[in-house]
Amino acid sequence: MKQLATLGVMTIAALSLTACAEETTGSGGLTVEAADSSCKVSATKLKAGPSTFKVTNKGSKVTEFYVYADGDRIMGEVENIGPGLSRNLVVDLPKGTYQGACKPGMVGDGIREKLTVSGEAAQNLSDSEELSAAATSYERYVKSQSDALIDKTTEFVDAVKAGKVDEAKTLFPIARTYWERIEPVAEKFGDLDPITDGREPDAKAEGVDFTGWHRIEKQLWVEDNTTGMDKYADQLLANVKEIVALGQDAPLTALELAQGSKALLDEVAAGKITGEEDEFSHTDLWDFKANIEGSEAAINALRPVLQKQDPKLLDRLDTEFEALYTELNQYQDKSTGEWEFYDKVTEPERKKLSAAVDALSEPISQVAAVVARSA
Repeated sequence: MKQLATLGVMTIAALSLTACAEETTGSGGLTVEAADSSCKVSATKLKAGPSTFKVTNKGSKVTEFYVYADGDRIMGEVENIGPGLSRNLVVDLPKGTYQGACKPGMVGDGIREKLTVSGEAAQNLSDSEELSAAATSYERYVKSQSDALIDKTTEFVDAVKAGKVDEAKTLFPIARTYWERIEPVAEKFGDLDPITDGREPDAKAEGVDFTGWHRIEKQLWVEDNTTGMDKYADQLLANVKEIVALGQDAPLTALELAQGSKALLDEVAAGKITGEEDEFSHTDLWDFKANIEGSEAAINALRPVLQKQDPKLLDRLDTEFEALYTELNQYQDKSTGEWEFYDKVTEPERKKLSAAVDALSEPISQVAAVVARSA
């Protein structure tokens, strides 16, 4: 789930962003100093190929850093960088123009700077036979999940429009399971993700209409009816279909798989652990499990690459996935498949889940670098 972001950048024109215009190699290290009102990128002229941005938050607000292509298509992102912390983002950029953006508070368009990429990479990551095979494997996974997502979202929307409250409540976490497994696909396409999966506080912060999954969720669980929800239901289904179509036209690359696997864990840490994601229905654990499954699917697609390049890292990933599943699965009724509602999970239990997520997050953060050097 992304924060809402409008397409224009005029609103942040008054904020200062400075960057030196030195040229760096595509594989060279770049630094980004993110503050509350500035975003200093160490270079804005890059050579084609993988680039690593080390993003350090020197401000007082949690921040994130994006690299956008035309139309605010996301080439890469790193989120939830707390004050004083650093995170790396590896992005494979072909020749063209892009924008780097820091987002203090994780809202708005961000403080942006034009990035110019020239030349040709010595070898595109997508040219690697192993990485191409990984992307193709994940593409098959996305196709299966996308088909089920459209089917179940259609059932959910039909129930909402028919005023079948209990049926809609049952279908809500089921349909969202398929959404949460492949959300890195949705996150590539600008505002489509936030208007589909944005939370109410984010909509209020941006001054826009509260839409999507969580708008309908609120009506179902708070008002216990579907009054006025037809337009939101129709919009939800249209957005899901558009995201699926765009994802098929622009499937994730192997590097995006690695970044997406980490992003799904960030989703858990940012919204599921805290209970903020499904605040009305408390169906967070359905989403939690789906995010983990989606993250693991990305790692499994990359498994041959990781086995060759860093088998110890792969062994560690397998161990931490197993530990997280063990911690999580105790909250599922094995006979029915139903999950515990998250408001019934105690604070000590949430801390144990959080620790298991953190233990997996660290080795997953290393996968992108392994992929970048495997071409």
